[in-house]
Amino acid sequence: MKILGIESSCDDTSVALIEINEKHITILAEKTASQIEVHAKYGGVIPEIAGRKHAEHIIPVIEAVMETHTRPDAIAVTYGPGLIAGLLVGVEAAKTLSYIWNVPIIPVNHIEGHFYSPEINTKTQEKNSIQYPALALIVSGGHTELAYSPVPGTYEKVGGTRDDAVGECFDKVAKLLGIPYPGGPKISKLAEHGDGNKINFPRPMEQSPDFDMSFSGLKTAVLYWLHDHPITVENPKFENEEGSFTIEDVCASVQSAITDVLISKTTAAIKKYSPRTLILAGGVSANKKLREELEVLTTKLGINFRLPELAYTTDNAAMIATAGFHRFNEKKTVLWKNVIADPQSSWYKEN
Repeated sequence: MKILGIESSCDDTSVALIEINEKHITILAEKTASQIEVHAKYGGVIPEIAGRKHAEHIIPVIEAVMETHTRPDAIAVTYGPGLIAGLLVGVEAAKTLSYIWNVPIIPVNHIEGHFYSPEINTKTQEKNSIQYPALALIVSGGHTELAYSPVPGTYEKVGGTRDDAVGECFDKVAKLLGIPYPGGPKISKLAEHGDGNKINFPRPMEQSPDFDMSFSGLKTAVLYWLHDHPITVENPKFENEEGSFTIEDVCASVQSAITDVLISKTTAAIKKYSPRTLILAGGVSANKKLREELEVLTTKLGINFRLPELAYTTDNAAMIATAGFHRFNEKKTVLWKNVIADPQSSWYKEN
Protein backbone atom coordinates (compact mmCIF):
# COMPACT_ATOMS: atom_id res chain seq x y z
CA MET A 1 0.00 0.00 0.00
CA LYS A 2 1.01 3.64 -0.47
CA ILE A 3 1.06 5.91 2.57
CA LEU A 4 1.63 9.67 2.64
CA GLY A 5 3.42 10.70 5.83
CA ILE A 6 3.34 14.21 7.30
CA GLU A 7 5.64 15.34 10.14
CA SER A 8 5.62 18.87 11.61
CA SER A 9 6.13 18.44 15.35
CA CYS A 10 9.12 20.78 15.72
CA ASP A 11 11.01 22.78 13.08
CA ASP A 12 11.04 20.49 10.04
CA THR A 13 8.12 20.36 7.60
CA SER A 14 8.53 16.87 6.22
CA VAL A 15 6.38 14.91 3.77
CA ALA A 16 7.07 11.46 2.32
CA LEU A 17 5.24 9.00 0.10
CA ILE A 18 6.19 5.38 0.70
CA GLU A 19 5.12 2.04 -0.70
CA ILE A 20 5.15 -0.56 2.04
CA ASN A 21 4.17 -4.13 2.86
CA GLU A 22 5.29 -6.67 5.45
CA LYS A 23 8.69 -7.17 3.78
CA HIS A 24 9.57 -4.04 1.81
CA ILE A 25 9.61 -0.25 2.14
CA THR A 26 10.24 1.95 -0.88
CA ILE A 27 10.55 5.71 -0.58
CA LEU A 28 8.68 6.96 -3.65
CA ALA A 29 9.19 10.66 -2.90
CA GLU A 30 10.15 12.80 0.07
CA LYS A 31 10.92 16.41 0.84
CA THR A 32 11.76 18.31 4.03
CA ALA A 33 11.77 22.08 4.50
CA SER A 34 14.27 22.83 7.28
CA GLN A 35 14.13 25.89 9.53
CA ILE A 36 17.64 25.61 11.00
CA GLU A 37 18.88 28.85 9.45
CA VAL A 38 15.82 30.71 10.72
CA HIS A 39 16.24 29.60 14.34
CA ALA A 40 20.06 29.59 14.48
CA LYS A 41 20.26 33.29 15.29
CA TYR A 42 18.07 32.71 18.37
CA GLY A 43 20.09 29.73 19.59
CA GLY A 44 17.06 27.43 19.53
CA VAL A 45 13.59 26.86 18.10
CA ILE A 46 11.09 29.69 18.60
CA PRO A 47 7.63 28.03 18.58
CA GLU A 48 5.70 30.96 17.10
CA ILE A 49 8.16 31.37 14.24
CA ALA A 50 8.20 27.60 13.66
CA GLY A 51 4.42 27.54 13.36
CA ARG A 52 4.42 30.32 10.77
CA LYS A 53 7.10 28.61 8.71
CA HIS A 54 5.19 25.31 8.78
CA ALA A 55 2.15 27.14 7.43
CA GLU A 56 4.27 28.58 4.61
CA HIS A 57 5.92 25.28 3.72
CA ILE A 58 3.26 22.60 4.10
CA ILE A 59 1.40 23.00 0.79
CA PRO A 60 4.50 23.45 -1.43
CA VAL A 61 6.17 20.42 0.21
CA ILE A 62 3.08 18.22 -0.25
CA GLU A 63 2.76 19.35 -3.88
CA ALA A 64 6.42 18.57 -4.54
CA VAL A 65 6.05 15.03 -3.15
CA MET A 66 2.77 14.27 -4.93
CA GLU A 67 3.67 15.96 -8.24
CA THR A 68 4.06 12.73 -10.22
CA HIS A 69 1.99 10.40 -8.03
CA THR A 70 -1.67 9.56 -7.60
CA ARG A 71 -3.46 9.73 -4.29
CA PRO A 72 -2.21 7.36 -1.56
CA ASP A 73 -4.14 4.57 0.15
CA ALA A 74 -3.84 6.32 3.52
CA ILE A 75 -2.36 9.38 5.23
CA ALA A 76 -0.24 9.12 8.38
CA VAL A 77 0.29 12.31 10.38
CA THR A 78 2.08 13.21 13.59
CA TYR A 79 -0.51 14.36 16.13
CA GLY A 80 1.93 14.77 19.04
CA PRO A 81 3.95 15.29 21.10
CA GLY A 82 5.54 18.51 19.90
CA LEU A 83 4.92 22.23 19.40
CA ILE A 84 1.20 22.88 19.08
CA ALA A 85 1.45 25.38 16.21
CA GLY A 86 3.42 22.98 14.02
CA LEU A 87 1.25 20.00 14.94
CA LEU A 88 -1.89 21.92 14.00
CA VAL A 89 -0.51 22.73 10.56
CA GLY A 90 0.32 19.10 9.82
CA VAL A 91 -2.89 17.68 11.28
CA GLU A 92 -5.17 20.13 9.47
CA ALA A 93 -3.39 19.50 6.16
CA ALA A 94 -3.80 15.73 6.65
CA LYS A 95 -7.48 16.07 7.59
CA THR A 96 -8.15 18.18 4.52
CA LEU A 97 -6.46 15.70 2.19
CA SER A 98 -8.21 12.76 3.87
CA TYR A 99 -11.58 14.42 3.23
CA ILE A 100 -10.79 15.45 -0.37
CA TRP A 101 -9.23 12.14 -1.39
CA ASN A 102 -11.59 10.01 0.70
CA VAL A 103 -8.75 7.96 2.17
CA PRO A 104 -8.18 6.85 5.79
CA ILE A 105 -6.14 8.99 8.17
CA ILE A 106 -3.78 7.42 10.70
CA PRO A 107 -2.72 9.51 13.73
CA VAL A 108 0.86 8.63 14.69
CA ASN A 109 2.72 9.48 17.86
CA HIS A 110 6.04 11.13 17.04
CA ILE A 111 8.03 8.82 19.36
CA GLU A 112 6.45 5.73 17.82
CA GLY A 113 7.66 7.07 14.49
CA HIS A 114 11.22 7.05 15.81
CA PHE A 115 10.66 3.52 17.14
CA TYR A 116 9.96 2.25 13.61
CA SER A 117 12.57 4.40 11.82
CA PRO A 118 15.19 1.58 11.76
CA GLU A 119 12.90 -0.46 9.50
CA ILE A 120 13.66 1.89 6.59
CA ASN A 121 16.37 0.46 4.34
CA THR A 122 17.03 2.61 1.30
CA LYS A 123 19.83 0.38 -0.02
CA THR A 124 17.77 -2.73 -0.71
CA GLN A 125 14.20 -1.63 0.17
CA GLU A 126 14.00 -4.80 2.28
CA LYS A 127 12.47 -3.91 5.62
CA ASN A 128 14.75 -4.22 8.66
CA SER A 129 12.06 -6.02 10.62
CA ILE A 130 12.04 -5.81 14.40
CA GLN A 131 11.99 -9.04 16.38
CA TYR A 132 10.00 -8.99 19.59
CA PRO A 133 10.19 -8.49 22.46
CA ALA A 134 12.11 -5.27 21.78
CA LEU A 135 13.74 -2.62 23.93
CA ALA A 136 14.11 0.91 22.53
CA LEU A 137 16.41 3.74 23.55
CA ILE A 138 14.91 6.92 22.08
CA VAL A 139 17.30 9.87 22.36
CA SER A 140 16.72 13.30 20.82
CA GLY A 141 16.58 17.00 21.58
CA GLY A 142 13.27 16.64 23.39
CA HIS A 143 13.15 12.99 24.47
CA THR A 144 15.26 10.46 26.34
CA GLU A 145 13.33 7.27 27.03
CA LEU A 146 13.78 3.54 27.48
CA ALA A 147 10.71 1.66 26.29
CA TYR A 148 9.88 -2.04 26.30
CA SER A 149 7.66 -3.49 23.59
CA PRO A 150 6.67 -7.15 24.24
CA VAL A 151 4.60 -7.30 21.03
CA PRO A 152 3.99 -4.87 18.14
CA GLY A 153 1.86 -1.87 19.10
CA THR A 154 2.28 -2.29 22.86
CA TYR A 155 4.76 -0.14 24.78
CA GLU A 156 5.84 0.27 28.35
CA LYS A 157 8.03 3.13 29.49
CA VAL A 158 10.66 1.64 31.78
CA GLY A 159 12.90 4.68 32.23
CA GLY A 160 13.81 8.11 31.00
CA THR A 161 15.28 11.46 31.88
CA ARG A 162 13.81 13.34 34.83
CA ASP A 163 14.87 16.71 33.45
CA ASP A 164 16.93 17.57 30.34
CA ALA A 165 16.86 15.30 27.32
CA VAL A 166 20.22 14.14 25.97
CA GLY A 167 20.02 16.31 22.88
CA GLU A 168 19.04 19.32 24.98
CA CYS A 169 22.08 18.75 27.20
CA PHE A 170 24.36 18.59 24.16
CA ASP A 171 22.88 21.81 22.77
CA LYS A 172 23.15 23.68 26.08
CA VAL A 173 26.77 22.65 26.54
CA ALA A 174 27.43 23.78 22.97
CA LYS A 175 25.95 27.18 23.82
CA LEU A 176 28.28 27.45 26.82
CA LEU A 177 31.19 26.83 24.47
CA GLY A 178 29.96 29.37 21.94
CA ILE A 179 29.18 26.70 19.35
CA PRO A 180 26.37 27.81 17.00
CA TYR A 181 22.95 26.09 17.05
CA PRO A 182 22.35 23.24 16.50
CA GLY A 183 25.33 22.40 18.66
CA GLY A 184 24.88 18.70 19.39
CA PRO A 185 26.26 17.37 16.08
CA LYS A 186 29.17 19.83 16.26
CA ILE A 187 30.07 18.61 19.75
CA SER A 188 30.14 15.03 18.48
CA LYS A 189 32.43 16.04 15.62
CA LEU A 190 34.85 17.91 17.90
CA ALA A 191 34.79 15.00 20.36
CA GLU A 192 36.36 12.73 17.73
CA HIS A 193 39.62 14.67 18.21
CA GLY A 194 39.51 14.98 22.00
CA ASP A 195 40.31 12.92 25.09
CA GLY A 196 37.11 11.64 26.68
CA ASN A 197 38.95 10.82 29.92
CA LYS A 198 40.59 14.24 30.30
CA ILE A 199 37.84 15.78 32.45
CA ASN A 200 35.93 13.73 34.99
CA PHE A 201 32.43 15.13 34.58
CA PRO A 202 29.71 13.50 36.73
CA ARG A 203 27.53 10.59 35.54
CA PRO A 204 24.20 11.51 37.22
CA MET A 205 22.07 8.57 38.41
CA GLU A 206 24.39 6.05 36.76
CA GLN A 207 24.31 3.87 39.87
CA SER A 208 20.61 4.31 40.74
CA PRO A 209 18.65 1.02 40.87
CA ASP A 210 16.01 2.20 38.36
CA PHE A 211 16.29 3.03 34.67
CA ASP A 212 15.83 6.79 35.08
CA MET A 213 18.42 9.38 34.08
CA SER A 214 19.25 13.03 34.70
CA PHE A 215 21.35 15.39 32.62
CA SER A 216 20.72 18.86 34.08
CA GLY A 217 23.41 18.30 36.73
CA LEU A 218 25.95 17.42 34.06
CA LYS A 219 25.18 20.65 32.22
CA THR A 220 25.65 22.60 35.47
CA ALA A 221 28.95 20.81 36.18
CA VAL A 222 30.22 21.85 32.76
CA LEU A 223 29.12 25.44 33.45
CA TYR A 224 31.16 25.59 36.67
CA TRP A 225 34.15 23.86 35.12
CA LEU A 226 34.21 26.35 32.26
CA HIS A 227 34.07 29.20 34.77
CA ASP A 228 37.51 28.08 36.02
CA HIS A 229 38.73 26.92 32.62
CA PRO A 230 37.48 29.55 30.09
CA ILE A 231 37.33 27.63 26.84
CA THR A 232 35.22 28.66 23.85
CA VAL A 233 35.38 28.34 20.08
CA GLU A 234 37.26 31.66 20.06
CA ASN A 235 39.67 30.48 22.78
CA PRO A 236 39.80 26.71 22.25
CA LYS A 237 42.71 25.95 24.59
CA PHE A 238 43.44 26.62 28.26
CA GLU A 239 46.43 25.77 30.44
CA ASN A 240 46.99 25.94 34.19
CA GLU A 241 48.71 23.92 36.90
CA GLU A 242 46.27 21.07 36.27
CA GLY A 243 47.40 20.68 32.68
CA SER A 244 46.39 21.63 29.17
CA PHE A 245 42.77 21.39 28.00
CA THR A 246 41.18 21.90 24.59
CA ILE A 247 37.63 22.40 23.42
CA GLU A 248 37.88 18.94 21.84
CA ASP A 249 38.68 17.49 25.28
CA VAL A 250 35.64 19.20 26.80
CA CYS A 251 33.36 17.88 24.06
CA ALA A 252 34.78 14.36 24.29
CA SER A 253 34.49 14.32 28.09
CA VAL A 254 30.88 15.50 28.01
CA GLN A 255 30.08 12.92 25.36
CA SER A 256 31.72 10.17 27.42
CA ALA A 257 29.72 11.12 30.52
CA ILE A 258 26.44 11.02 28.59
CA THR A 259 27.29 7.80 26.77
CA ASP A 260 28.36 6.06 29.98
CA VAL A 261 24.97 6.78 31.56
CA LEU A 262 23.02 5.64 28.48
CA ILE A 263 25.04 2.44 28.14
CA SER A 264 24.75 1.65 31.85
CA LYS A 265 20.97 2.10 31.93
CA THR A 266 20.42 0.27 28.65
CA THR A 267 22.55 -2.66 29.81
CA ALA A 268 20.57 -2.94 33.04
CA ALA A 269 17.27 -2.82 31.12
CA ILE A 270 18.44 -5.52 28.73
CA LYS A 271 19.33 -7.78 31.64
CA LYS A 272 15.87 -7.32 33.16
CA TYR A 273 13.69 -7.58 30.05
CA SER A 274 15.76 -9.97 27.87
CA PRO A 275 14.71 -8.43 24.52
CA ARG A 276 15.47 -10.05 21.16
CA THR A 277 16.09 -6.62 19.63
CA LEU A 278 17.58 -3.36 20.88
CA ILE A 279 16.45 -0.25 18.99
CA LEU A 280 18.39 3.01 19.02
CA ALA A 281 16.52 5.95 17.48
CA GLY A 282 16.04 9.71 17.60
CA GLY A 283 18.31 12.58 16.60
CA VAL A 284 21.10 11.64 19.02
CA SER A 285 21.18 8.13 17.53
CA ALA A 286 23.43 9.73 14.88
CA ASN A 287 26.14 10.05 17.54
CA LYS A 288 29.04 7.88 16.36
CA LYS A 289 30.32 6.91 19.83
CA LEU A 290 26.87 5.87 21.06
CA ARG A 291 26.21 3.79 17.94
CA GLU A 292 29.57 2.04 18.22
CA GLU A 293 29.26 1.24 21.92
CA LEU A 294 25.76 -0.17 21.57
CA GLU A 295 26.94 -2.23 18.61
CA VAL A 296 29.61 -3.75 20.85
CA LEU A 297 27.12 -4.31 23.67
CA THR A 298 24.50 -6.06 21.55
CA THR A 299 27.10 -8.22 19.84
CA LYS A 300 28.44 -9.27 23.23
CA LEU A 301 24.95 -10.09 24.52
CA GLY A 302 23.86 -11.81 21.32
CA ILE A 303 20.79 -9.70 20.52
CA ASN A 304 19.71 -7.89 17.37
CA PHE A 305 20.60 -4.22 17.01
CA ARG A 306 18.43 -1.92 14.92
CA LEU A 307 19.21 1.73 14.28
CA PRO A 308 18.10 4.14 11.55
CA GLU A 309 20.16 5.26 8.60
CA LEU A 310 21.73 8.64 9.38
CA ALA A 311 19.24 10.43 7.10
CA TYR A 312 16.35 9.08 9.19
CA THR A 313 17.70 9.78 12.67
CA THR A 314 16.18 13.26 12.73
CA ASP A 315 12.48 14.09 12.42
CA ASN A 316 11.17 12.86 9.07
CA ALA A 317 7.90 11.89 7.43
CA ALA A 318 9.08 8.51 6.16
CA MET A 319 9.25 7.15 9.70
CA ILE A 320 5.74 8.52 10.39
CA ALA A 321 4.43 6.74 7.28
CA THR A 322 6.18 3.53 8.37
CA ALA A 323 4.65 3.68 11.83
CA GLY A 324 1.34 4.48 10.15
CA PHE A 325 1.51 1.19 8.25
CA HIS A 326 1.72 -0.72 11.52
CA ARG A 327 -1.14 1.24 13.04
CA PHE A 328 -3.20 0.67 9.89
CA ASN A 329 -2.71 -3.08 10.25
CA GLU A 330 -3.81 -2.77 13.86
CA LYS A 331 -6.97 -1.04 12.57
CA LYS A 332 -6.09 2.24 14.29
CA THR A 333 -7.37 4.60 11.64
CA VAL A 334 -9.59 7.51 12.71
CA LEU A 335 -12.37 9.47 11.03
CA TRP A 336 -10.72 12.64 9.71
CA LYS A 337 -12.85 14.98 11.81
CA ASN A 338 -11.77 13.21 15.01
CA VAL A 339 -8.02 13.70 14.66
CA ILE A 340 -6.78 16.20 17.25
CA ALA A 341 -3.30 17.67 17.70
CA ASP A 342 -2.05 16.86 21.20
CA PRO A 343 1.31 18.48 22.13
CA GLN A 344 1.63 16.39 25.31
CA SER A 345 0.47 13.05 23.97
CA SER A 346 2.04 9.85 25.26
CA TRP A 347 2.64 6.82 23.08
CA TYR A 348 1.94 4.58 26.09
CA LYS A 349 -1.56 5.63 27.15
CA GLU A 350 -3.36 3.95 24.22
CA ASN A 351 -1.92 0.52 24.92
